[in-house]
Amino acid sequence: MTVIQKKADNPIAHLTVEDIETLGKELDAIRERVIASRGERDAAYIRKVISTQRKLEISSRVVLLFSLFPPAWIVGTAGLSVAKILENMEIGHNVLHGQWDWMRDPKIHSTSWEWDHVAPADQWKQSHNELHHRYTNVVGKDNDLGYGIMRVDEDQPWHPAHLGQPLYNFLNACFFEYGIAAYDLDLGNKLKNGGHKDPEFRRRVRAVGRKIRRQFLKDYLLFPVLSGPSFLHTLAANFTANLIRNLWSHSVIMCGHFPEGVETFEKTSIEGETRGEWYVRQMLGSANISGSRLMHIMTGNLSFQIEHHLFPDLPSNRYQEIAPEVRALFDRYGLKYTTGSLPRQVFSAWKKVFRLALPNRRQPAAPATPLDGSTDHPTRELVAA
Repeated sequence: MTVIQKKADNPIAHLTVEDIETLGKELDAIRERVIASRGERDAAYIRKVISTQRKLEISSRVVLLFSLFPPAWIVGTAGLSVAKILENMEIGHNVLHGQWDWMRDPKIHSTSWEWDHVAPADQWKQSHNELHHRYTNVVGKDNDLGYGIMRVDEDQPWHPAHLGQPLYNFLNACFFEYGIAAYDLDLGNKLKNGGHKDPEFRRRVRAVGRKIRRQFLKDYLLFPVLSGPSFLHTLAANFTANLIRNLWSHSVIMCGHFPEGVETFEKTSIEGETRGEWYVRQMLGSANISGSRLMHIMTGNLSFQIEHHLFPDLPSNRYQEIAPEVRALFDRYGLKYTTGSLPRQVFSAWKKVFRLALPNRRQPAAPATPLDGSTDHPTRELVAA
């Protein structure tokens, strides 16, 4: 394998082909050990989280029946916001990844779970599990990188429309669940290329429409009506809870994929990719968030985004457990383990959004020498983010 980078510092220039494959085998060993040790402790964890989330949502909606009174509105809205975050992040996202399928519990299974989100579960699984995790941070293949609406690397051609990407990103954050649904549909490309006439695309659009209608009826009609005189206050509370959930989810995802120090990759970099190379791409294309155990749960343990991208089907409660081992491998192989506090990572990600909205200040550096010292054209090309 020939690996080169188009900018000055190649983070894997010191690794040989054998190093990369050995690293892959060490990561495989971690995964196999966790799989072999899954059991009642893990099952009890996810059942407890689901039970806690449902109790919190029900109690919050009961409180909101009296949301005409300001204290009830504040308490109910805060509780509902947390419940929605838990449902989407620690439960929905991870159940739909198949992390709990080994339990053989039809109530907590990726084939039967439908989440509190306007994106239908089956469409999200296809775009996220099959595409995003396969093509992590590959420009032009992974639309989760910049959500398909932003310039994410200096080597991408700049267009005046990119000046608006801070605004696009903010609006996407506010209505993130709708942005995800549009992304799952590949809506922009379908409309641009005439694919909107395809019967399968129309079927998928109808499914999204049904899901949006169900979510609207639940949050903006049924529960407000049940509140009687508190109708408008409950309506506002539900909107606020959805907004908070969207902003939080967007921030967590941005922190995991977009802060400074995270790498992006050319399409050619994955041609003939081995298992070890795939692992290295996940390691370099993800970032973590440091914080408390409560914050990790609220992020769906995506604060361990590196570990999640290495092992997307392992139970989320195990990521914190294996993180020290994974970090030790980074150190042993001389790779940078990108992590930081939530404020730091959010600032870093948004700084990049603003920076890449502008034309490049300088031309990208010339390619570095291939690992094997040859002058042949590369079969791998890694581009620094």
